[in-house]
Order: sequence, then C-alpha cells, then structure tokens
Amino acid sequence: MNAIIGIVIVIIVLYLSVVIVQQGNVAVITVFGKYQRIMTPGLNFKIPFIEYVFRTISIQNRSAELQFQAITNDQANVYFKAMLLYTVTDQQEESIKNVAFKFIDQANFMQALVRSIEGSIRSFVATKRQAEILSLRTEIVLDVKENLDHILLGWGYHLIDLQINDITFDEEIIRSMAKVVASSNSRAAAENEGQALLITKTKAAEAEGNYIRIQAEAEREASRLRGQGLAQFREEVAKGMAVAAKEMEKANLDSSLILFSLWTESLKHFAEEGKGNVIFLDGSVEGMDRTMKQMMAMHQRDANEKLSAKK
Repeated sequence: MNAIIGIVIVIIVLYLSVVIVQQGNVAVITVFGKYQRIMTPGLNFKIPFIEYVFRTISIQNRSAELQFQAITNDQANVYFKAMLLYTVTDQQEESIKNVAFKFIDQANFMQALVRSIEGSIRSFVATKRQAEILSLRTEIVLDVKENLDHILLGWGYHLIDLQINDITFDEEIIRSMAKVVASSNSRAAAENEGQALLITKTKAAEAEGNYIRIQAEAEREASRLRGQGLAQFREEVAKGMAVAAKEMEKANLDSSLILFSLWTESLKHFAEEGKGNVIFLDGSVEGMDRTMKQMMAMHQRDANEKLSAKK
C-alpha cells in the first residue's frame, strides 16, 4: 500500500515538474513571486511548488487594427484606419523580462501602444493642412516609427510596420475636394485644348507661309524663264529679219516689205486668235505709213546700237 502511495506521489511530482513550451513561445519562471529564469520551446523541468510559470509569452509577430481621428492645422477632421504589426524585440532575458513585467496584462500593453501611436499621428497631422495629408502616408509612418521605437524597446517590443490603409475626411470636405479636382481637370483640359489649337494654327500659318514662299519663288522663276524666252524670241526674230533684209537687198527689193509682211501677219493673228475682244487699229494709208516709219526707226536704232557696241 505504501509502495502504491509512493508511486502516485512520484508520478504527481514528475507531472508537476514537467513543463512543455510550445514553439514560438517562451515561459517566464518565478520563485516566490520573483523572476527566476526563462524556458525555451520544448520539454523543460521545474521544481514543483517552488517554481511557478508566471506567464507564457509569444515571440511571434502580432497585428492589430486601429481606427482613430485627428485634426489638421486648418481644423479639418481626418479619419484613419491602420494596421499595426509588432513583435517581441528578441529572446534575450532582459527583453523577455520587460515584456513580462512592464504591464499587468496584455490588454494594458495594447491600450498604451495604441494610444501612443494615435498621439504620435495626431501631433504630426496637427502641423499639416488637409490638402497635404493624402500625400503624406509614408512620412506619417516614418514619423511614428521614429517617435515610438525607443519607447517600445523599453517595453521589450519592436514596431515592424504600420500600414495606413484608409484616410477619409468629413463628407463636406470630400465634396469640396472633388469640386477642386474637377475644376483643376477642367482647367488642364482647357489649357491642353488651347495648346492644341495654338499648335494647329501655328502649323497652318507655317504651311501657308511656306506655300506663299514657294509660289513666289515659282512665279519668279517662271517670270525669269518667260523673260529669257522673250529675249531669245526677239533675238531670233532680229536674226530672221536681218537674213530677210539681206535677201531683199540681193533681189534689189525694198526692205520695208518685210515690215509690211509683219504688219499683215499681225492683223491675221488678231483675227484668228481673237476671243471677242475689240481691238482698234488704224488701217488707213497714213496710219500704216506712220507705223512703218516707227518700225523702221526702231530697226535703225537697234542697228546703230549694235554698230556702236562693235566699235
């Protein structure tokens, strides 16, 4: 009977001596209420009735959802929704002691952590205007980390990340911001349309200028060619008339017949090529004689000029 009682006592003592710590956790052992040591994951042993598992602390990452309000420098209400990711700093004995004994329980730690983050963000937002807040997510997170890292280190924790998932304003502010964006877009569209119209008009003016320049150059070239052609025509006519005059002299005929022939050919050309235009010509003998004399005088002048040029 005593043997059975002894075996039972031994079993109870062994049962009370064995402590199994789950992976990702650390057990804090106290002796008569005073910190003694920590137990790492796996099978551990303690002294029954003397050593006591004060708290099992998870060293895994933890997350929490936050919702709070802040006021900007221009008195606009801003509503934040954020996700907090934190963990125990490390498995060193000093860090575990801070986690185990700094706060009475986990709820009090979470309250202090959340309020510290809210206070840091509110103090940052209070220095900014509402128009700046939406573009300052990264700056807000960096400011919170800078302010809280040394505080959390004293509590045995480390802030891994703070993600601000949503930033909203009062409904009236949202409507006014939408109007500002709409008006800004309208102004940008008008400016773009004006620039496009300016480019179109400029290109059209450049094209018109190029067209006028090319047309003027073509007209100038055409005039030059026409002048050259007319000069060559006159030169050939003069050569032909000179040859005809020599032939007339060889035949002992008056060279004025050549001019008379040109006169009659001109009259024929007027009659054949006329399009209904009225041309007045002096067809009298006196008029023809006057015209012949003028033509002979012009011929004589040209001859004298050529003779002078040769001298």
